[in-house]
Amino acid sequence: MKKIKTYTSLSDAIRDLFGNERRITGRQPVFGGDINSASKITLDDQTTLFMKSNRPDALPNFEAEAFGLETIAAAGCIRVPQLLGLGTDPEGFAFLLMEFADSGRRHPDKAYWSQFAENLANLHKIGAKDIPQFGFPENNYIGHTKQINTWHENWVTFFRDCRLAPQFEMASGYFEKSERRHITQLLDHLDQYLTEPDAPSLLHGDLWAGNVMTGSDGAAWLIDPAAYYGHTEADLAMTELFGGFPQTFYRRYQECMHLEAGYPDRRELYNLYHLLNHLNMFGSSYLGSVQRILKRYSS
Repeated sequence: MKKIKTYTSLSDAIRDLFGNERRITGRQPVFGGDINSASKITLDDQTTLFMKSNRPDALPNFEAEAFGLETIAAAGCIRVPQLLGLGTDPEGFAFLLMEFADSGRRHPDKAYWSQFAENLANLHKIGAKDIPQFGFPENNYIGHTKQINTWHENWVTFFRDCRLAPQFEMASGYFEKSERRHITQLLDHLDQYLTEPDAPSLLHGDLWAGNVMTGSDGAAWLIDPAAYYGHTEADLAMTELFGGFPQTFYRRYQECMHLEAGYPDRRELYNLYHLLNHLNMFGSSYLGSVQRILKRYSS
């Protein structure tokens, strides 16, 4: 796996990647993200790049994102934008550079969703070859929240200790004493609700519609991963949390992947992780959804 190069300034990155004579002549905002600034960078030879930027202390987030993209790209199942470089700039920002790959297509056809489902299923068939456990070689981030990826042999234990428990701890101030008892009850009996997969699968980790783009080849590409090896149901559940994908996608995915009976009963429990994270990042507007799911699984 090729390691992305780190630079000490944006101008150094441009010169190293494209030649000493290249200069930035344009920077246009790209909208859609909640955490980082995004820009379309144009060079004097009309080359276009995509840049994410944030405070200098966000560099570890970009390093983790790059590693996740590299891991997905290395699987060879589904495309991601080409990574170019990352680093910090003396003007006071960290950056991640990659190809500007958006095709501009906004209304994909049924074949698009069917092929995306097939490609995602193939990605999910990729397991952790060197360490057949649940987790990831490095911790990373879900949004700007640190995501713990300590290796576990057991999926339910991993999901409890590395996903739900840390989020509940961060959100503890939102819950009454009786709700905290329900949280303890849920975490102590998580194996009554979740199932163990046959093997770990490579997951995107934050797979909602905003993290799927139409690439330069007209196919679905993945961006902004929070990658790890886990249960395929966790990725699939996330696709349904904020609007979902067309039914063509779900039909084709189920043709390619065996789904255990009872997945719809587990879906909200997987999405509890993401709703807790949104509660911790964005505030109390997500509390009602968290409380509803907590009551469902702990009553």
